[in-house]
Order: sequence, then C-alpha cells, then structure tokens
Amino acid sequence: MTAAHARRRTAPDRGRREMLLLMLPALVPVLVFSVGPLIYGIALSLTDAQGGRDPSFVGLANFGDLLTDGDFWGSFRIGMIWALSVTVVQFAASLGLALLLNQNLRLRGLARVLAVVPWAMPPVVIGLMWRLVYHPNAGLLNSVLRDLGLIGQNIDWLNDFSLALPAVIVVGVWAGMPQTTVVLLAGLQSVPKELHEAAQMDGASVWRRFWNVTLPQLRPVIVAITSLDFVWNINQFSLVYVLTQGGPGGQTRLPMLFAYEEAFRYGFFGYAATLGVAIVVVVLAVLGLYLWRQMREAN
Repeated sequence: MTAAHARRRTAPDRGRREMLLLMLPALVPVLVFSVGPLIYGIALSLTDAQGGRDPSFVGLANFGDLLTDGDFWGSFRIGMIWALSVTVVQFAASLGLALLLNQNLRLRGLARVLAVVPWAMPPVVIGLMWRLVYHPNAGLLNSVLRDLGLIGQNIDWLNDFSLALPAVIVVGVWAGMPQTTVVLLAGLQSVPKELHEAAQMDGASVWRRFWNVTLPQLRPVIVAITSLDFVWNINQFSLVYVLTQGGPGGQTRLPMLFAYEEAFRYGFFGYAATLGVAIVVVVLAVLGLYLWRQMREAN
C-alpha cells in the first residue's frame, strides 16, 4: 500500500472524527438532559418506588395497573381532547393570521411583532393573566359580556364543570399561535409567486389559487408544525396547572398533571414514571406516523 493510498483511506476517517468532535457540544446536553432522564424514568417505572422507602423491582406490574386505572384513562381522554382541539383550532387561526400578515398591509412589520408577543411570555405569566381575564367578579370577559347584554350574571369560567375545559383550550390556542403563525408565514413566503401568477392568468379565483397552489406547497410545513404542536400540547403542564390545577373535579386534569399528582402529592414515583413512559409512547407513535408520511411523500 502506497503512502498516497493510505492518506486517501484515512481522510474519510479523519473527517468522521472531526464531525463527531464538532457535534459533541450539542450531543452532550441531549444525552445528559434528555436521554439520561428518559432511561432513568423507564427504569423507575419498573419499580414500586414510593416516598420514604427503598424501591423494589416489580417488572411490568405498574403497566398492568395503568391499563385498568380509570383515573388514567379519564385524564388520557381529556388530554387527547385538549391536544387535538388546541392543535386544530390553533392551526386554523394561525393560518388565517399568517395569510393576513403575508399581505402588503400598512404597519405590517408592527403587526408581525405584536403577533409573536405571546411567544415571549412564560406560561406561568400567561396563566396568571388569563386567570384575571376569567375572574368571575373582576374579570374582563364577564365585564364585556355584561356590557353587551349577553349574560345576566357572572360566570365562573374556570370552576364550571362544562366550561372549564373549553376556557382552558382557548388559552392554549392563544398561547401557541405565535410559533405556528411564524412557521406558516415562512412557508407562505417560500411559495413561488410564478405559480400564483400562472393560476391567475388561467382565470383561477382567489379560493382556487389558495386550494390548488398555496395548500399543496404548504403541505410539508403543515404536517411538520401540526405534529410538533400536538407533541407539545399533549405534554402541556405549566399553563393548565396555573389556570386550574386540573380542576374542577378533574375536568382539566391532563396526563402530565395526573403524573405530577401521583409523584408529588401521593409519593408514588414508580407509578408516575409509568405514566410518563406511556405518554412518551404516544408521542413516539405520532412522530413515527409523521416520519412515515414524510418518507412516503418523498418516494
């Protein structure tokens, strides 16, 4: 083997080593803060860990208990209603806002800045602000509805069994719209103008151009952002906790709230870890479906 041939063989190996070294600063936090806790959570779910005593291995017993736990299935049903409702309404509202912000309007730059303001607010601040809006006696919502003559007496939005979940969904939509709007707006700006001009020359109406040109071009962006929104929403905790703490009567108790209560209110850490693993499985199923669809469209 000549020296030149040896150098050619070692060049790819050197390039791979350099690539790994460059990726290391990004991989270490992922391994420490994501993969490590995930592995620990899976291991913890296989034990009967409780506060104040040493854990013992129980295998899949926690998962068996989970399948017959009516409280879990109730929270899972509420979590799916929450995640699907927020994701769908959030997408529809964000698409409308993105279409509006994509027009040549006066003060468009200011409107775009104002549209992302909720994104800069911590979930705790958003929750506290909306608690004031929904306050039964001093809240802005009841005051406006009374002035319009739509209600005769104050409504306790966050403590009403039939209104608490819809009220919380409205907050979730409002809080999540900015990032969805930004992504959709970026997708709209990447649609070639020539396609719209050609469709317009063919006599296509605004609606037909939107349906036959804009939406097909946005499909990869729509699939990506709705999948990520669903994953984010199904894992939501802080916003709903500040608003209702899962009440009234568990009507807004999302799966993550249920897991939190099992761990830090009742001390069942092993069972709470099992709940977390179950949610991870749901999230992975959604991401798997998304990746499968992306590969299918690519082929």
